[in-house]
Amino acid sequence: MSRRRFLLGVSAVVGASALGASALAGCSNIASAGTRAGQLTIVGFAVLSEADLGLAAEWGTTPGGSGVKVQTSFGASGEQSRNVANGLPADFVHFSLSSDMTRLVDKGLVSQDWKKGAHNGIVTKSVVVLVVRPGNPLGITGWDDLARPDVKVVTPNPSSSGSARWNILAAWAHIGADGKHDDQAEDFLGKVLSNTVSLPGSGRDATTAFTSGNADVLISYENEAILARHKSPGVFDYIVPEDTLTIENPGAVLTNAQSASAASWLDFAHSDRGQGVLAGFGFRPLAGAVPAQVMGANDPSDPYPTPGRLLTIDKDFGGWSKVNKKFFADGGLVTKLLSKVASS
Repeated sequence: MSRRRFLLGVSAVVGASALGASALAGCSNIASAGTRAGQLTIVGFAVLSEADLGLAAEWGTTPGGSGVKVQTSFGASGEQSRNVANGLPADFVHFSLSSDMTRLVDKGLVSQDWKKGAHNGIVTKSVVVLVVRPGNPLGITGWDDLARPDVKVVTPNPSSSGSARWNILAAWAHIGADGKHDDQAEDFLGKVLSNTVSLPGSGRDATTAFTSGNADVLISYENEAILARHKSPGVFDYIVPEDTLTIENPGAVLTNAQSASAASWLDFAHSDRGQGVLAGFGFRPLAGAVPAQVMGANDPSDPYPTPGRLLTIDKDFGGWSKVNKKFFADGGLVTKLLSKVASS
């Protein structure tokens, strides 16, 4: 990846603004507005595509899903959230970040009480991992290696991708999750971003860029790494760092949903059966049992090891409102660091 192309990605972060209606043209498989009898329209973040197809097939065998045609649109989480806010039809949304859901709450498209229930609005869960070349030729063992001068990194663009924000915060948390070591954490994250040679638009785009030959390490979702390895064995290896961040992805039914099946879909996704399907696609289950084998995992019979230090946004960062203001808003830490990288 050329330095020029990376700087274009940085410019997208630094100068990001809400997408207009023209962004809707990039979405596919979405029906026009109006009553959609016998159809459920799902808008989600990019790495859900295969898992949701598997979930839809299983849901279709239940009374709530029988005969319902599932239409989907997948893309970078932030862009998908803005698209729905700008009029993209949806009955159910499933984003990477709770802040992407908040945008729709503020527009009256999702109920204020969307977090009610046993799982607080969360539908899928994962952790941040480090993806490396087969055999791990550079001997990557954890976060510290990403600041080495000989290591080149790929991570998605935080202006569009929820995955990118989880990744950046996980790297920051390695040094400064306690809030007492911000200077050291900023220095560390600056080194990691200086080593970043590509900022693709979504988590799925980042996987594609890495498998195409860019860089030495991809910061990614565990579920994305498992799925890619299952689809293409030997394409890469991945490491669950000793300390990492819990990824929690929210889902909700829209207040103006045209399909009566949306609530059934959410209930099924939360059920033991639905979570078992999602676990088979690499997501850590919220409920129910893990399948006997999760192909693509480092250990298919024990696919979800518990890291030594597992952090969360709410407990260790104070929630997404605080995080976005500190790190990702205009003048935030990440914006400043990326500006510094672009000018260096």
